[in-house]
Amino acid sequence: MEGGKPTLPLVFQAVQALYHDPDPAGKERASVWLGELQRSMYAWEISDQLLQLKQDVESCYFAAQTMKMKIQTSFYELPPETHTSLRDSLLSHIQNLKDLSPIIVTQLALAIADLALQMPSWKGCVHTLIEKYSNDVSSMPFLIEILTVLPEEVHSRSLRIGANRRTEIIEDLAYYSTTVVTLLVTCAEKSGHNEKMFIKVFRCLGSWFNLGVLDNNFMASNQLLMILFQVLQRDETSTNLHEAASDCVCSALYAIENVAIHMPLAMQLFQGVLSLETAYHMAVAREDLDKVLNYCRIFTELSETFLEMTVRTPGQGMGDLRTLELLLICAGHPQYEVVEISFNFWYRLGENLYKMNDPAIHRIFKPYIQRLLHSLARHCQLDPDHEGVPEDTDDFGEFRMRVSDLVKDVIFLVGSMECFSQLYSTLKEGNPPWEVTEAVLFIMAAIAKSIDPENNPTLTEVLEQVVLLPETVHIAVRYTSIELVGEMSEVIDRNPCMLDPVLIFLMKGLREKPLASVAAKAIHNICSVCRDHMAQHFQGLLNIARALDSFALSTEAAVGLLKGTALVLARLPLEKIAECLNDLCAVQVMALRKLLAQDSNSGKSSDPTVWLDRLAVIFRHTNPIVENGQTHPCQKVIQEIWPVLSETLNAHQNDNRIVERCCRCLRFAVRCVGKGSASLLQPLVTQMVSVYQVYPHSCFLYLGSILVDEYGMEEGCRQGLLDMLQALCMPTFQLLEQPNGLRNHPDTVDDLFRLVTRFVQRSPVTLLSSSIIVHIIQCAIAATTLDHRDANCSVMKFIRDLIHTGVTNDHEDDFETRKRLIGQVMEQHGQQLVTQLINTCCFCLPPYTLPDVAEVLWEIMLFDRPTFCRWLETTLKGLPKETAGGALSVTNKQLTDFHKQVTSAEECKQVCWAIREFTRLYR
Repeated sequence: MEGGKPTLPLVFQAVQALYHDPDPAGKERASVWLGELQRSMYAWEISDQLLQLKQDVESCYFAAQTMKMKIQTSFYELPPETHTSLRDSLLSHIQNLKDLSPIIVTQLALAIADLALQMPSWKGCVHTLIEKYSNDVSSMPFLIEILTVLPEEVHSRSLRIGANRRTEIIEDLAYYSTTVVTLLVTCAEKSGHNEKMFIKVFRCLGSWFNLGVLDNNFMASNQLLMILFQVLQRDETSTNLHEAASDCVCSALYAIENVAIHMPLAMQLFQGVLSLETAYHMAVAREDLDKVLNYCRIFTELSETFLEMTVRTPGQGMGDLRTLELLLICAGHPQYEVVEISFNFWYRLGENLYKMNDPAIHRIFKPYIQRLLHSLARHCQLDPDHEGVPEDTDDFGEFRMRVSDLVKDVIFLVGSMECFSQLYSTLKEGNPPWEVTEAVLFIMAAIAKSIDPENNPTLTEVLEQVVLLPETVHIAVRYTSIELVGEMSEVIDRNPCMLDPVLIFLMKGLREKPLASVAAKAIHNICSVCRDHMAQHFQGLLNIARALDSFALSTEAAVGLLKGTALVLARLPLEKIAECLNDLCAVQVMALRKLLAQDSNSGKSSDPTVWLDRLAVIFRHTNPIVENGQTHPCQKVIQEIWPVLSETLNAHQNDNRIVERCCRCLRFAVRCVGKGSASLLQPLVTQMVSVYQVYPHSCFLYLGSILVDEYGMEEGCRQGLLDMLQALCMPTFQLLEQPNGLRNHPDTVDDLFRLVTRFVQRSPVTLLSSSIIVHIIQCAIAATTLDHRDANCSVMKFIRDLIHTGVTNDHEDDFETRKRLIGQVMEQHGQQLVTQLINTCCFCLPPYTLPDVAEVLWEIMLFDRPTFCRWLETTLKGLPKETAGGALSVTNKQLTDFHKQVTSAEECKQVCWAIREFTRLYR
């Protein structure tokens, strides 16, 4: 906010524009201006004034939301002596605005809750709130709203209150939890038929269950639990109330996950849920899908909670198998969305039984899984009047994919072969309608791969029958039978006599538009598994590849076919490979030449990505076995293709998408022939460097890392690669040194550090002796704070590998030099690096990055433990001891314990555990 505090009329005007300006540009301007206001110091006072004036809903909502945001993210701006008056003013606002709009009440309730959590001087806040408002009926709704959001905010990611304060708060809330529940009981009893109040009560109770602080015995005999199940048993309960009650029961079941220590409550919930079966049937009879879904959620949550007992003592006590019966009843519901809710439970059941590996227990569950599979096969049926092939991208298509995954995970309980044979016999015996046949084939395709193909007559028979399917059957049946054949490639590999009929069958599919892509995928599968048998069919594959665009293939299927062809190509005799690779690439190269010619005539630019992707996949998967001393058969082809790729790169140098495709293509070409592509090195590097000066596409850095990987060990190439690195670093540093440069270009950070890491791995002394290393290390230290998964991982890997070169004595003659050079680096940057890493862990990075940081610290310690101990001590002395609200963040004992844990660690994972525990103090 330049130019001081804005006036209230100006703020009102901006809020009105935000909500009511018909011109989008006006809305946008207002939004930017108000966003700046929210970030400024004036926001506190202005939102307080707006709430006091109570002029209209919009300005009050903006003010309430601003208050909440400021307390969440900028609480440190307020001096501690203002906290009490802020609290008092928020409480008076919520009282005055309670009837204006429920969303304003929620925002203010959140603001009050977030304030309470960050304000250690407000002791026993639950007690004071209940004492202040519980006798006033009109204040009840907002009081319950505050009591609902308070436990929810304890684990909020945006509040960094630290583990010490969080523990204190949870103990405090646990102490007052019975008072809260008693208040909720009174509310429920007094509210008669006031549905809105009941919904609020259940939401609040659910929130306290989620925090895990409610007392077991107290809750097991509590009136509220009875009311909850009564509401769920009553047929006339409204949809909204039913949903709130269901959510609450699910939260309660989730809270007793560790059943053994929650026995009394667990018993009550178990009985309560089992009593809902009749109500479920009633909802089915009334075709009330919302309620049916709610019951299924509750039954699933019950089964998840008692899963361990069900598996350990099936049929006994709380291992009662009625939980599974309830889920199978739901699986019988005609709508597939109902059974889908329980999928996660069936996965987990399968996983647990698989780990137990106890045949006696497996036998108990087998009939349940058989019934489940039966239901799933029925749910997978398409509508009898469905036309065309099965869709795989709509909701039903995604459901079928999930069924396929689930079947693969639980089939071991039934036996894949047994199940496959049963399914097949249903097709042989009857003459089922097409949609039944298709669904059975679909399930067979899901389990085909998990059957041992060795001497298996049933599998061979299925294959023989499927490829004889007449072309007159429903196209969906043909589609799924092609999928099944693709999954049976192992069987074909064992029975090469089937290869011809299978390929004839798939070629028919390839020529029909709706079947082309699925047939191509099946051919790709067979090429991958039957590489040697397919060599004799290479000419046929080549013919398909040449005529690729005459088939109606998806991009993915076309690329898959080329991948299959390349895999077979690599198995041909070496002398044939060059000529065949040339043939395979010719179509794509011609197309690229044609585009270049067209573009230079018309001055327009057409898109070459299809051809580049196809070339890339050919290079990627043509990997013949070449003995030492033999010339790589692909070398000549790639040298001949280089000029076209080079021209394409030049023609599209400003288009990141196309440049990325060119680099990908070159990367696989270089990888394909390894050292044999040396003649490309000079022209390729020259072109990369010259384009990168103008258009810094990060994929050039990535390609550079591939070149260093392939040639970094070659004495004669090292200087040239270092020159490349220095030339690429200049524009990269300019880009990253702009304001927010690191945050705005995470791909560049990622690729830059991949490149320098390759240098460390292939030729560390070259890099460490160069003048650029200091700049790279400074950039790395700055980039450790970057919260971007790939980029952060690359930065940490670089620092770790760099220090590691000075740690491992691999008996190479340059070890002493490396050690000396790393010593100089650490002397210059060690303290700064350790300070940055610890601060980054505490204040910037998400927990998943901690193992990477731990590895870096571990390497520093291995390099020089005594000095590291000093650096860590200096760092810890500089950390803040209190939170913004004045709560204690960290005690001296916690600091010394952490220092000791890290510096005395004997393996890296101990460092990781120590950091994980320590950083919780600041989160």
